[in-house]
Amino acid sequence: MTSILLRLSILRGLMASCALLAALAGAATAQPAAARGDYIVAVVNQELVTNSEVQQRLARIEQDAQRTGARLPPRDQLRQQVLDALIDERAQLSHARLVGVRVDEAEIDRAIANIAAQNQLTPPQLRDRLRSQGIDFARFRSNLRDELMVARLREREVQARIRLSDAEIDQYLSRLRAESGQSVEYDIAQVLVSVPENASREQEAERRARAEQVLALARSGRDFAQLVREYSDGANRDQGGRLGLRPANRLPDLFVQAVASLRPGEVAPQLVRSGAGFHILKLEERKDGKGLAVTQTRARHILLRPSPELSPQAALRRLADLKRRIEQGDAGFAQLARQFSEDGSAAQGGDLGWASPGQFVPEFEQVMNQLAVGKLSEPFMSRYGAHLVQVTDRRQVELDERQQRELAVNALREQKYETAYADWAREIRAQAYVEMREPPQ
Repeated sequence: MTSILLRLSILRGLMASCALLAALAGAATAQPAAARGDYIVAVVNQELVTNSEVQQRLARIEQDAQRTGARLPPRDQLRQQVLDALIDERAQLSHARLVGVRVDEAEIDRAIANIAAQNQLTPPQLRDRLRSQGIDFARFRSNLRDELMVARLREREVQARIRLSDAEIDQYLSRLRAESGQSVEYDIAQVLVSVPENASREQEAERRARAEQVLALARSGRDFAQLVREYSDGANRDQGGRLGLRPANRLPDLFVQAVASLRPGEVAPQLVRSGAGFHILKLEERKDGKGLAVTQTRARHILLRPSPELSPQAALRRLADLKRRIEQGDAGFAQLARQFSEDGSAAQGGDLGWASPGQFVPEFEQVMNQLAVGKLSEPFMSRYGAHLVQVTDRRQVELDERQQRELAVNALREQKYETAYADWAREIRAQAYVEMREPPQ
């Protein structure tokens, strides 16, 4: 379940971090709602969306676009998109309350401690910082609880929507085995009774009769290696006619079809005709390829989440600076991960443990797979934020059937997650009571 745990740890850690950054971003202009001329623009069940929230988020998006050079839709269209996103968030929060999602006080305490550490503060210093900015700590704590509730709800309900059939899992594993060259292997022995290229009907009939005689002897229990020495025109007579253990894709299809239903030691009941002549085939050994060897990677990362205070470009620049410090020996990777990373792995120095293919999101895995052991990536973006990755080790591991199916389930769930989330979010929005309010006159 590594991919699910990665997403959940990132989601929880990042939402907590965003809660603080968003609060600090709006704190400088904090003033009574009446003085700002604030008003309610939407009621979502019992939750409210205010004009000031819409304007603050709109301003942040425009500021980020100005820094990055991104193109935005017309302002009216952008405002509607922002309003829709806030309504979706309120609908999900209302649903979390309705179904009884709970976050205990200890979890909130841990989240606050993480936020403080990520901002190089102690929890008391964080409380003082919020107070100095005019932010009520009880309200901050309540907002953080809401963020954690919604994160937990999303993981629980979206994952429950993803359905995988045995056929899908089997198909995924078959494809993985084929890509790794680990298909079924056969060791086939043959007696070849050759037929000249331009043989007459009489010559071919004589050769067929000879091959039928050898087949009858083989099926009666005669020593197959002896028959090879006496009758075979094949080049591997000295090896008892054996072709050696080969994957099915490196054998003639005619041979594979003839022996696929045989047990080791059995002779195919019919002759096989090829361009070379008539073949009497015996299956010596079969290896089903149920084991699957995969390359597992152990990596660690530092994650920075873009926010109103930190644009994507600024996050990448900060990671580039951290990379220089690591390469120059000024600081260790684990030290900087504990100090700056906004992921749940920060406490472990950014260590993500051993991961099989398909356990991380594709944009992360693609970069990780291209790195040599010990090397640092260039800073890059994924759907979760900006990453700096270092591969610490690799190994080849043969997975048993249970582990193979777990790997397939993780990978397929990751592939289906975004679509499942989008469908779920639309359904939650459709179930909500939404009342739009006009600006006061």
